[in-house]
Amino acid sequence: MTDFVSTRRRLPGGDLSPATALTLDRVRLGAGGPLVRLRVAGGRVTHVVAEDGERVRPAGGERVLDLEGRVLLPGLWDAHVHMAEWASARHRLDLSGTASARAVADIVRERGGGASDGTVLFGYGFRDGLWPDAPHKRLLDAALPDRPVALVSADLHAAWLNSACLALVGRGDHPSGLVREHECHEVLSALPAAPAEVVDGWIADACEAAAARGVTGVIDFQYGDAVEDWERRSAESPPAVRVAAAVYPNRLDAAVERGLRTGAELGVGGGLVRVGPLKLFTDGSLNTRTALCRDPYPGPAGTDGSHGIEETSPRELVRLMRRAAAHGIEPAVHAIGDRANTVALDAFEAVRCRGRIEHAQLLSPEDLPRFARLGVTAGVQPRHATDDRDVADRHWAGRTERAFAYADLLAAGARLEFGSDAPVSPLDPWLAIASAVSRTDDERPPVAPGAAPVRPGRARRGGPGAPAHQGRGPRRPGGRGRGPAGSRHGHAAHDARARHDDGRPLDPWAVLRQAPAHQLRVAEVR
Repeated sequence: MTDFVSTRRRLPGGDLSPATALTLDRVRLGAGGPLVRLRVAGGRVTHVVAEDGERVRPAGGERVLDLEGRVLLPGLWDAHVHMAEWASARHRLDLSGTASARAVADIVRERGGGASDGTVLFGYGFRDGLWPDAPHKRLLDAALPDRPVALVSADLHAAWLNSACLALVGRGDHPSGLVREHECHEVLSALPAAPAEVVDGWIADACEAAAARGVTGVIDFQYGDAVEDWERRSAESPPAVRVAAAVYPNRLDAAVERGLRTGAELGVGGGLVRVGPLKLFTDGSLNTRTALCRDPYPGPAGTDGSHGIEETSPRELVRLMRRAAAHGIEPAVHAIGDRANTVALDAFEAVRCRGRIEHAQLLSPEDLPRFARLGVTAGVQPRHATDDRDVADRHWAGRTERAFAYADLLAAGARLEFGSDAPVSPLDPWLAIASAVSRTDDERPPVAPGAAPVRPGRARRGGPGAPAHQGRGPRRPGGRGRGPAGSRHGHAAHDARARHDDGRPLDPWAVLRQAPAHQLRVAEVR
């Protein structure tokens, strides 16, 4: 990966750190690209020369690694993660794949009886959108009456608690034990948490694992005070990936008072940690049937929540966005349902600021061109298209041709940035790319097979038709992106004598910028 400064992976015979100089021999720039010799020093790519050109002379003791034709790609950004949740999910009871509320209760009964000290049993990963029965505290009470149980849904928008846990957070009279959206966040924040140093260790491990998959940066939308948390972590040890830490509305005033702006450096990590966007919500999620839609969900029409929920009123959304933008903090607005996306785009039109819409899962046709026209980035998670295909077929029946419409967004000139929404889906960019290209993860045909794919050559960098993007770091206010993968390139490489096979001079940085994992130029995005 080009962003060597942000990785600390162990290589045979030693560590790779920003201070280490390393020459990569017989490395290929991009899939099908030319073979070159490439030198990294001080966290920068300093030289790129053709394999048969001038040799890069290693300094004394400098390592040379023969990659035997392996491919070098720009480092990838995951544009949407919840880092603490992702790291913690590895240490919680795994509920993924459960087909009913009773099946979850059975797992709790079998696995939850080990502790007798009253510690909370945390679980993660249930998806109740297709269950034949409803989550209820009575089921958990019968399975584990004396130990507090808190189970978090896969989409992070709901939590299911037993009576002991409800009493612990002062909600003993809750009728069902299933809390959603804002109440869910409040309840989970009130529960005893693992010590900060323990969670920080889990996060450090998760960052190392992400770096091992080629991820060199993330936008962390973790609920809470991500800015303060990452300042603390970076002071203790530089993270293995670059981080843009989001701000939530309850901390917007504090961020403004500190003069924080999106892209500003945080902590002591030498620019590895920066301020991210302001996270705002217009609605909920598909699996919890709280995504705000024009058409009602299956069930009695006219009942509360039959169209989803409005998390933030349009007037309040505009107020918060306007305040943030006036102080250099870009908004990132969560919108999943078609009505929610219209509300979010209306707000961007009113405020006239740059920013992002996160998820953009169900869109009205008339809203497709508005992303490009308003300069709003669509932060999408291609894995959701495959993970949620069944629940979308049920709850968005007759509308799925407008769901996860990545090709339509691209054709309308929108800028897409890919993410995982980890832990909602794994923090693995290759899964996201595979889902964007194939739109299936099993033997079934692609999701919405009638959608027109974006074919090689249609997407180009910048302007209308900008490509799907997994590689660039968050843009700084008033400026352009930081280049491929947020990397810091040395200028000496512009003197390299690398050439194409037909003898034409080769611009190494152009090759890196056009690498398939950076722009998906050799694959179809559907």
